[in-house]
Amino acid sequence: MRFKSTGYTPLMLLAQTCALLGFACYAVVLTTLQDEWHLSNLQSGLIASAFFFGYMLAVPLATALTDRVDARKVYLVGGLLATSGLLGMSLFADNFWTAIFFMAINGAGLAGTYMPGLKILSDRIQSGELTRHIAFYTAFFGIGTGFSYLCSGWILNSLGWHYVFGLIALGPFCAFLIVFWLIPPLAHEKWQGPMRIKLHDIFPIGKWKLVLQDKKASGFIFGYTAHSLELFASRSWIVAFFAFCAALSGETFFLAATTLAGVINFFGVPSSIIGNEIALRIGRQKWVCIVMLTSAVMGIALACTTGQSWWLIVALAIGHAIFIMADSSTLTAGLVISAQENIKGAAMGLHSLMGFGGGLLGPAIFGLVLDISGSRTSQSAWIWAYVAVVMWGVLFVMYERRNGWVDKVS
Repeated sequence: MRFKSTGYTPLMLLAQTCALLGFACYAVVLTTLQDEWHLSNLQSGLIASAFFFGYMLAVPLATALTDRVDARKVYLVGGLLATSGLLGMSLFADNFWTAIFFMAINGAGLAGTYMPGLKILSDRIQSGELTRHIAFYTAFFGIGTGFSYLCSGWILNSLGWHYVFGLIALGPFCAFLIVFWLIPPLAHEKWQGPMRIKLHDIFPIGKWKLVLQDKKASGFIFGYTAHSLELFASRSWIVAFFAFCAALSGETFFLAATTLAGVINFFGVPSSIIGNEIALRIGRQKWVCIVMLTSAVMGIALACTTGQSWWLIVALAIGHAIFIMADSSTLTAGLVISAQENIKGAAMGLHSLMGFGGGLLGPAIFGLVLDISGSRTSQSAWIWAYVAVVMWGVLFVMYERRNGWVDKVS
């Protein structure tokens, strides 16, 4: 079956949604596995972080390969890796170490699908509307993760945690099938003859140094790192937070904790798009600083609502989700615009790598602080845990304002 080039976008949006269904599986079953396997909060956070560790290990190779072979081939391998990681969690994971291993495989699978999926589009769409297709593709990350919370929660409540990973594994496998059957290979191979990928192709240290020497570009990268640390820590622990709030207050939320987390996640999609429009009017750096400070305030306010009415908790959770994501596209677009043309690819690779590095640290920091400040049954521990992940955005703003980054013209 063949489509017009613009017809590939709906297919890749569907494939991306399927590939991301495994994103929130662990966040949904975190408290269940913590009780069953007798895990500390740090161990629970490290399992969540293993997903981002796998992504970080695989993404430099995956992105380097897409410059040399059809990104479709990389995507197919990524789809199978993600499927294998989820099936491994369902069938073989029974303790901390096995979970670390299979979650890392799942993360590596995402690395093989997310950015290579974007490359599939850019290699096949030959028109002036490419940026619009890319905008939809990146926005669908939030939609895919939202459905991940919803589907995982429904399966957990009906069948148990093993089935969460086992059935959700069909998601990335369906993504594999969509790309395999409906996305045709490129007419001509990108690389002729033997392909040799050297270490400096995967980790272009020299180019990364040049990127970091550009204060404007490096500001967006460090901002994205702080943003991702807070974002992925919040997403990893939000279901456990809602469960604690419900148990403490004795009130029943109007939706299950997992469903609520999924619905709230959807607010980030328009927030990111609208945030970028505001940034174009008032300046990207100024908008990033406003959003990060507001997000920190909203996160701490949310943490202080334990024991309060469900409507207040939900309202602040929505507000926090909106402001976490309000600078997401602004940070990425700012980096793309400010990076020098001859090192733009390396800049985007470093941007992604450091962003998911923040994602690796966030859940573990959150869990560690929960442990050392009283465990997840303590109201004050949740406040300190949220402080520990939102403070990085505040520190970033303080440093960059002093460094003159905010005063640079967008």
